[in-house]
Amino acid sequence: MAFSLYDATVANYLQILGAVSGFLEKSLAHFREKDVDLVQIVETRLAPDMLPFRFQIVSVVHHSRGAMEAAKNGVFAPPTGKTDLDYAALQALVTEARNELSGLTPETVNTLFGRDVIFKVGDRALPFTADGFLMSFSLPNFFFHATTAYDILRQTGAPLGKRDFMGKLKLKG
Repeated sequence: MAFSLYDATVANYLQILGAVSGFLEKSLAHFREKDVDLVQIVETRLAPDMLPFRFQIVSVVHHSRGAMEAAKNGVFAPPTGKTDLDYAALQALVTEARNELSGLTPETVNTLFGRDVIFKVGDRALPFTADGFLMSFSLPNFFFHATTAYDILRQTGAPLGKRDFMGKLKLKG
């Protein structure tokens, strides 16, 4: 059995989006117990020159669901600011992405291999194949932003461990 584009992308997106959903929920319970202001959490940054938690979650969704949309329609652009999203809206965004990606079949995703995708950023247009775009650009960004969101929650006191980040493993049998 060959390893496919679906296996490399959507299967990973679903595993980590499931983990993100889980660590958002676990962190929320902790923050409520400790009476932590969720507005403060949404605005937390790891460093002054990094974008806040809200942007990290938006980017996780953009580099999973949005990346698959780009592979289908041929155009990808940076995410919008979405500065009005609160903690609950971020959770809903992750759930929506999981639901949409769950509907993709391996057959549909694997037919995207070799298609053209243009990444438009400002007045620049970077040409990719769909597989090159997904594997060399969006998937690394997806993991970066998921990790950064996890790290922000850890930094703010959420009782998370590595297992929370890993999500549901694909065990044999």
